Amino acid sequence: MGKDVIIACDFSSKEEVLGFLDKFTGKKPFVKIGMELFYAEGPEIVREIKKRGHKIFLDLKLHDIPNTVKKAMAVLSKLDVDLCNLHAAGTSAMMKAALEGLTRPDSTRPLLIAVTQLTSTDKQRMNDEILIDGEVGDVVLSYAKTAADSGLDGVVCSPLEAGLVHEKCGKSFLTVTPGVRFADGDVGDQVRVTTPAKAKEIGSDYIVVGRPITAAADPVAAYERCLAEFVG
Repeated sequence: MGKDVIIACDFSSKEEVLGFLDKFTGKKPFVKIGMELFYAEGPEIVREIKKRGHKIFLDLKLHDIPNTVKKAMAVLSKLDVDLCNLHAAGTSAMMKAALEGLTRPDSTRPLLIAVTQLTSTDKQRMNDEILIDGEVGDVVLSYAKTAADSGLDGVVCSPLEAGLVHEKCGKSFLTVTPGVRFADGDVGDQVRVTTPAKAKEIGSDYIVVGRPITAAADPVAAYERCLAEFVG
């Protein structure tokens, strides 16, 4: 899988998301289905979007005891998504259990990645509220190494850490990076952000872009701008 732009389809209804995707009459973009849409519409929306020919990143960020996550992943594996995730903070035991649950009887499975630190988290919040000492980048790298050692395919991190993750975990270990905004855009509630072009330069494998595309006056043009800047 080469570099690609994943559109964060953070909509609250089937009508909204399908209306948005109807705008894309050419290339079918890789899309992210997150908690808002999944909780509103359930597994059927995943099946509907998959039938339309889109690759899907199911972004539910599982984090629970290993047995619960294993059983949940076994259910999600039946949805034929391409990529799903969990929180690296759940420890290696949870990540290994997730892989077991996600792997189908024929040994196939979606790619599985671990969330390191959210792009809305800065050093002060991490130190004072989560009670994790040190620098955000160091924690991200530690979580990434644990995920790699547990057999996962990659991590969710900010673009700012993507190159360092590759250095520590190898070029084939995927970096999926939200926190991407156009140079002339609003950063919203994220604090560790960069542009598509800079994310490419640093080493992101996939960028996840939401509002700069979904809230644009011309979403298709915004998506194509992202592709041009990130993929080339």
